[in-house]
Amino acid sequence: MVAGGAAHLAISLFWGVVLSLILPRRRTVLAGAAAGVAIAALDLGLIGRRLPAIRALDPGPQVLDHVAYGALVGAVLSRRGRLSR
Repeated sequence: MVAGGAAHLAISLFWGVVLSLILPRRRTVLAGAAAGVAIAALDLGLIGRRLPAIRALDPGPQVLDHVAYGALVGAVLSRRGRLSR
């Protein structure tokens, strides 16, 4: 369980950095939500289907979680400014 939490944290930080580099300065929350859909497709569709524990999860809440994550990252980036640029 600790290893899963550490892996989830590392993946979330990775995607946060990626989103900080690619999201536009305008409509950042909407773009973040759209990026969340793309991340869900990659994480759940391509990678997750190979892992039984992820494949067993109900996809609906998982996709919504990814969309919410992308929107939240977009909101944080739009409020705090882009320190990475």
